Amino acid sequence: MTREYFKNLFEMYFEELRRYIFYVGGNAALADDIAQQTMLKIWEKQINILPGKERGLLFKIAKEDFIDHVRKEKLHTDFSQNFNLNTEVQTPEEELEYKELSIRITNALGKLKENQRVVFLLSRKEGMKYHEIAKCLDISVKAVEKRMNGALTILRKDLKR
Repeated sequence: MTREYFKNLFEMYFEELRRYIFYVGGNAALADDIAQQTMLKIWEKQINILPGKERGLLFKIAKEDFIDHVRKEKLHTDFSQNFNLNTEVQTPEEELEYKELSIRITNALGKLKENQRVVFLLSRKEGMKYHEIAKCLDISVKAVEKRMNGALTILRKDLKR
């Protein structure tokens, strides 16, 4: 692997990889560490990557690193620190409602399965289309649709109260 190829690989996928790990784990610092660790593994091991398979390999390595970290540290995700609604609050009453809604959304997101939460956040927060999510996660569009449907069902049920 040449320096130029690695540099291009890093520039193309690092931020996307970091965002993916952030959505999976809910911890920005951990996402940075795992994304860097993934890129470092690729460079140190001089892995030959087949053209068109770069994204899948990087995401697989990153996800495995994340799972290893969770097992070692028994990490418990806290989305309330990382998930913020972007709205303007004008009165104390609106501010209270905003905080309550934010807590309810955070709790509802915590009830989702990891794969549902990732698909939901990539779609709603990043504005990605289903086919883009499918390509990013190396799954079918139907799998994305199924995960999103499950996430929306849970969120509707939980937020309806």
